[in-house]
Amino acid sequence: MKVDANEFFRQATIHICSSLDIKKAMQRCLQYIEHYMPVSWMSLYLYEQETGILSNLATVSSRGSITPLPPVVLPQNAIMQIEDEFSKWQGVKIVGNPEHDAVSWAVYQQTGKADISLLVMRLVIEEQRLGALTLIAESKNCYDQTHADLLGLLREPFDIAVSNALRYMEAIRLKDMLDAENRRLNRELSHVSLDEIIGADSGLKGVLEMARQVAHLNSPVMLLGETGVGKEIIANAIHYTSPRKNGPFIKVNCGAIPDTLFDSELFGHEKGAFTGAATLKRGYFERAHTGTIFLDEIGELPLQAQVRLLRVLQEKEIHRVGGTRPVPVDVRIITATHRNLEDMIKTGLFREDLWFRLNIFPITIPPLRHRKEDIPMLFHHFMRRKSKELKIHTIPPVTARSIERLQSYPWPGNVRELENLVERALILSCGRHGNTDLEIEFLCDWEARKDVQPFCESGQPVLSLDQAVTHHIQKLLTMTNGKIYGTGGAAELLQINPNTLRSRMRKLNIPFGRSGEIPASLRPENML
Repeated sequence: MKVDANEFFRQATIHICSSLDIKKAMQRCLQYIEHYMPVSWMSLYLYEQETGILSNLATVSSRGSITPLPPVVLPQNAIMQIEDEFSKWQGVKIVGNPEHDAVSWAVYQQTGKADISLLVMRLVIEEQRLGALTLIAESKNCYDQTHADLLGLLREPFDIAVSNALRYMEAIRLKDMLDAENRRLNRELSHVSLDEIIGADSGLKGVLEMARQVAHLNSPVMLLGETGVGKEIIANAIHYTSPRKNGPFIKVNCGAIPDTLFDSELFGHEKGAFTGAATLKRGYFERAHTGTIFLDEIGELPLQAQVRLLRVLQEKEIHRVGGTRPVPVDVRIITATHRNLEDMIKTGLFREDLWFRLNIFPITIPPLRHRKEDIPMLFHHFMRRKSKELKIHTIPPVTARSIERLQSYPWPGNVRELENLVERALILSCGRHGNTDLEIEFLCDWEARKDVQPFCESGQPVLSLDQAVTHHIQKLLTMTNGKIYGTGGAAELLQINPNTLRSRMRKLNIPFGRSGEIPASLRPENML
């Protein structure tokens, strides 16, 4: 078929330049050129010279886009072939059998498609090697020089289109990053000071006094307490009361980061540090420079990450993954955990030297059940906030009896559970007619069950008698270092006969002695 080269170039260029979305542009171009040559797919590959990785940016057919192939780490012979072709040859390459071409075979063997042929056109602009545009037909030896010459006419339009598309994609990526950063900053602008925290003059008074004492310093702070007591609120207030308040406040949930990504997320990585590291990434510590980093659930850190964190505390610098030079950081560290780190140290799950450095100024936040006077204020605060979020213009009235019931509940989920209860009650109230009182239906269920599962003041189920006795004896044995007989022994403190105590310990399966063995003085042969 005789083709007017000028008309082919003009029409194909119009299709290539029809959209900044490279997939749409490629599909429109493919639908035009398939009238002049066999083609089932068109693929665009980007080549990273530093890493030797070939990434499939887009693949389209006449019916639409296709899921791109995963990035391929090219073998050395394929890298040498690409380097040689870029430096010596700028034509369109005909690959009639991909098994005989190192680059094509490295890419297409993972698809299981061997009976194909390809036209490969290298893309270069301003001496920058962009990658290659590939046309694929579903049988071997489909292409000849006429097809290659036609595709070669489109080198410059594709060079420009791909370059513009990459810049457009980068602009979109940066815009998304900026939007995410703006959302984070807007959340931070809604911070509260220490004086604005609910409970500042009542249940949290002691906590906030300690927070004020340490806020103006750079000392690490460790916030302790059950899940849901508001550790993040206290950390936020410490930061915005400190001289670092104009710096960033970076929050990190250590329990939400996969073990394999800890180093990359906390300390960042260099471009090409591993497969998929296409750009340099600043980690959380680098982003928190001159500000504060809040490491929530610090007990979830794996041991290797604990070693890295210890080095940051000691040397005030980080090393990005794949980096060769240290990056100095000026960061104040606030940590939080609901776990007993001292027990974790004994079992080897947490480093003792790291605990000593982080536990310089511990602040224990009491659970909600220990500050019942704060419950009415918190309840009304959540009522106002949740009503605004749910677009409820008239807040349902609350009876004094409902407030009393709230104060009698043990709140195992603490402030977070109270917030969730308020939201649930407001949602249920939306379906009722009239100005009826807010119903706390969840507490009705609890009150019906509390006789079956009683709670003590701590909010935990009541222990059985044997459990309580076991706990008390073990506590005394710890105080006496395992001593049962004699002055200062556990039997004397309990005001019972040592043999009675020993018999009770056998019944309760409590081991004797300082190492769990029966002491020599208690053995039958020594008691005759």
